[in-house]
Amino acid sequence: MSAAAGARRAGRRPVTSRDEIEHIALELFTEHGFDSTTVDDVAHAAGIGRRTFFRYYASKNDVPWGAFDEMLDRMRARFAALPPEVPVMAGIRETVLDFNDIPEAERPWHRQRLRLILETPTLQAHSALRYAEWRRVVADYAGERLGQPPTALLPRTLGHVCLGAALAAYEQWLSAEDEELRGLLDEALAALSDGFAETRSAC
Repeated sequence: MSAAAGARRAGRRPVTSRDEIEHIALELFTEHGFDSTTVDDVAHAAGIGRRTFFRYYASKNDVPWGAFDEMLDRMRARFAALPPEVPVMAGIRETVLDFNDIPEAERPWHRQRLRLILETPTLQAHSALRYAEWRRVVADYAGERLGQPPTALLPRTLGHVCLGAALAAYEQWLSAEDEELRGLLDEALAALSDGFAETRSAC
């Protein structure tokens, strides 16, 4: 840990929320590298013990993903609440935008999260598992709407292409700081929606 980081946190109370732990961890990962920062480093900087850290996270790899499981639950609930007359791609577009609706104060942290997730080689295997969970939520919704199993070709394809569009928007956002993430996501998903025009009109 850098002297500046140590001085900045000297004498501070132990953190009491996951958000605080994540912000401290993201700072350390950015300053020192994800691979070089240990769980003990994060716990020490946060003024907590390892046991407290592991109450929030199964592993260090989960920290950049934040409250991902809770966000997936919100995504499922948002899909379930959509009226049946909403076209499939319109419903996915609306829900993915909601999933990525980040409060303004949290956006700099979100940028650090995405950079770690997309650019850290040692996180890629873990990220693949998270991507699969996200795709499954989209495929479950698409399958229900199309009257097909979520493992059928079209629901599975929609999960993959929507994730690809989101990842492209994230990468664009990281490379162009003057862009708005929501606008990039909306543009990418709108293009997909146009490409699936026949599917949309049939639903």
